[in-house]
Amino acid sequence: MFVTFEGIEGTGKSTQIGLLAQELTRRGQRVAVTREPGGSLVGRELRRILLSLETKNLCDRAELFLYLADRAQHVAEVVRPALAQGMVVLCDRFTDSTVAYQGYGRGLDPALLRTLNDTATGSLVPDLTILLDLDPEIGLRRALSRNLRAGAQVDEGRFEAESLAFHSRVRQGYLAIAATARERFRIVTAAIPPEEVFARVLAACLEPRP
Repeated sequence: MFVTFEGIEGTGKSTQIGLLAQELTRRGQRVAVTREPGGSLVGRELRRILLSLETKNLCDRAELFLYLADRAQHVAEVVRPALAQGMVVLCDRFTDSTVAYQGYGRGLDPALLRTLNDTATGSLVPDLTILLDLDPEIGLRRALSRNLRAGAQVDEGRFEAESLAFHSRVRQGYLAIAATARERFRIVTAAIPPEEVFARVLAACLEPRP
């Protein structure tokens, strides 16, 4: 089973993935936890480029193709091998992030992005996508606070430095994407305490799948 987590900055994806991995492991499942960008050896170098404030002048098309390169290698090196071994793969961001951020956020053509995603992944589609939804103002405040605690303001702060209007477009993009793929998406509010978010995430994961 391939489960992806999506959402704007500061929604708590990493926290929820960690909680879910622990619970599924406790239930006897073999779980692989990964992320984009940075889930592969090559991807770790690409993550440094994509998220650093030092590359804030990266043009939109270059950003797009770096994400696609990361994704192609990630799927080939990590995701497909884990799925082939019968593992549950939990991934922090996947193809929907590109449509939301580079499409709705940056203004690139979402239809083209879907075609490029399909090429990069070999047509791999998640079985379930959890969209953690949150007001962008709250999410940004959380993300900036997290980066400050981790000392990651420069290394991983490029998207947090974007305007509130940008993050609002991304959020609306996610909601639009989810509306067109209701069978795959489950929208969970991230405005409630983490333990309540997790209860809803777990319930979504335990739903019978077609």
